[in-house]
Amino acid sequence: MVRNELQLVKILVIISFCAIFSCSSENMASPPPFNGPKAFDYLSRQVSFGPRIPGTDAHTQTADWILSVLRSHTPTVSFQPFTGISDGAETSMKNILASFYPEKNSRILLCAHWDSRPHADRDPDLSKRAEPVPGANDGASGVAVLMVIAEIIAVTEPLMGVDIVLFDGEDGGEYGNNDSWLLGSRHFAKSMPSAYRPDFAILLDMIGDKDLSLTRDYYSVNSAPLLWGKIVSHAASLGIPVSGKTLSVLDDHVPLIERGIRAVDLIDFDYPSWHTVADTPDKCSPESLEKIGMLLLKLMYEK
Repeated sequence: MVRNELQLVKILVIISFCAIFSCSSENMASPPPFNGPKAFDYLSRQVSFGPRIPGTDAHTQTADWILSVLRSHTPTVSFQPFTGISDGAETSMKNILASFYPEKNSRILLCAHWDSRPHADRDPDLSKRAEPVPGANDGASGVAVLMVIAEIIAVTEPLMGVDIVLFDGEDGGEYGNNDSWLLGSRHFAKSMPSAYRPDFAILLDMIGDKDLSLTRDYYSVNSAPLLWGKIVSHAASLGIPVSGKTLSVLDDHVPLIERGIRAVDLIDFDYPSWHTVADTPDKCSPESLEKIGMLLLKLMYEK
């Protein structure tokens, strides 16, 4: 009887200790909340500058604004300049790089593209096909989520170090010429030090759609099958449908895969406003941005 009472006392002490110091696995593994409305504000702000076409004032103003926001969360932020062809002309471009907890050896690379397409060549109205694409979902949505992620990880340390790269020159290519697309990610992959080997990379592209679902991408599944399986599991828990049909999506994750990095593209390719003048903020939602943000946080904070 005495022995049982002593064991009970020990158990109660352990429970009290864990309650005080939050040592339960559930508390340790619980990710911080994600602010969907704030991400939507970031999306709308990017669009408000105008189409982010390399060589334009809107492109420069957007880059400076993104840089200033990221610098408010980490001092390790920089431009990575390069030259590429945009709309048939040689143009100065720049990737935007930010790093968090550089002392950590285990790292994750988070990516999106921040430029927008010069021509709405998929618009059903032929008279509008020469107009630029606003790029609310195609570009601004991924950047918006990563800007909120930057704010979160700056104050709540994740399990691994985090590098964020926002690629330029993704969307100015010509159909039929694959080398004319993904200029920023190609430059980053080519310039990347051989010693830089993140555990994995996740690309966000067109993830703000009100009717959000994730496309099953061939390159993603083959590059990182275990990571893809974990993403599908998290997506289910967050109410994000995942397509059963597999597509081969040529996107910014492909140059990373070619450099030996396991990379996954989170993209909703079923988006009617893709490469049209209708790719505007009203086609997107804070709820979709929040779901994708929470998916990333689960990967970064849950063991």
